[in-house]
Amino acid sequence: MERTIVHFDLDAFFVSVERLLNSKLEAKPLIIGGVGDRAVVSSCSYEARQFGVHSGMPMRMARRLCSDAIHIRGDMDQYTKYSRLVTEIIADRAPNYEKASIDEHYLDITGMDRFFGSFKWAHELREQIIKESGLPISFGLSVNKTVAKIATTESKPNGELWVKKDKVNPFLDPLNMRKIPMLGKQSYLKLRRMGLSTILSLRQMPPDMLLFAMGKNGLSFWKKANGIDLSPVIQYAERKSISKEHTFQYDTISIQSITDTLVTMSEELGFALRKNAKLCSVITVKIRYSNFDTHSLQKSIAYTSLDYKIIEVAKDLFTRLYTKRMMIRLVGLKLSGMVAGVQQIDLFEHQEEDIKLYQAMDAIRKKYGSKAIRRAIAY
Repeated sequence: MERTIVHFDLDAFFVSVERLLNSKLEAKPLIIGGVGDRAVVSSCSYEARQFGVHSGMPMRMARRLCSDAIHIRGDMDQYTKYSRLVTEIIADRAPNYEKASIDEHYLDITGMDRFFGSFKWAHELREQIIKESGLPISFGLSVNKTVAKIATTESKPNGELWVKKDKVNPFLDPLNMRKIPMLGKQSYLKLRRMGLSTILSLRQMPPDMLLFAMGKNGLSFWKKANGIDLSPVIQYAERKSISKEHTFQYDTISIQSITDTLVTMSEELGFALRKNAKLCSVITVKIRYSNFDTHSLQKSIAYTSLDYKIIEVAKDLFTRLYTKRMMIRLVGLKLSGMVAGVQQIDLFEHQEEDIKLYQAMDAIRKKYGSKAIRRAIAY
């Protein structure tokens, strides 16, 4: 059976939330990110993009390009709230959906044409999301995740596009290769040096040549250029989690020792999130007393992958949880409510040096192991 995949993407999500909360920001150039010159742009409005502003750009450069822009630090609590609201609306209607990031969802509605028109169903769901959340959202409908995502990009802002099976190649061919999902800057430059620019030129390349030049990534790009993508829509579940536990060699009542252990686990789990391009929204701390009595406490937070935020919540949960003042045998930390996303997503208050520091530490950990570099308190 031919698959039917829908990709929903909230338009300029952070900007849209800010405008929903403050209508005076409508139709004005808006930049979201840190307020200092050394901070970076996390998101920007379409009006600011017209001046060349884009995500990840140093704020000082963004200010030069668009001096009339309004600058907002950003509020991950609000963005998380609206992200969850949209997910709940989709979950009530969709038979199978995947939350790909804080503002993206894939839906597998294969077979729905037997009961409803797929495009009509997706259109009605989009209208419901707009009505209940107040946020603009676009969707692409096609035969797989790659074509659906590219269709969404082409339908923006606040649009919808259906690419039928027999129209896939004519739709993709004239587009720039940069439209292909997961084709990064370095891969793009390598393909450009090979004389390629459009998806058509990539599609016409012999796959063996791309495999030789770029390995399996080259073959993957060739398949996507040909509209081939068999990756499934993975049913989303907030229960996805990563965790660590530590059993002390001797039962302890040392608060310092226990919190140091939580710091170490927070660093390792935070690195695991960033390494796998994930964000978490729920943190759980567990303790087991010397008599094996076990207790846990969790807290929902704004999506993050940064150590210091995880550490802050983990310490607070432990303080609230540790009430018996008995010896502790085990302490555990779990991060859940995970979605795809990158660490820059919550760097509204960070400067360029902070980002580079995180990136440098993560590079060391990737090369020498997750325990290669830690905070001094963790030693």
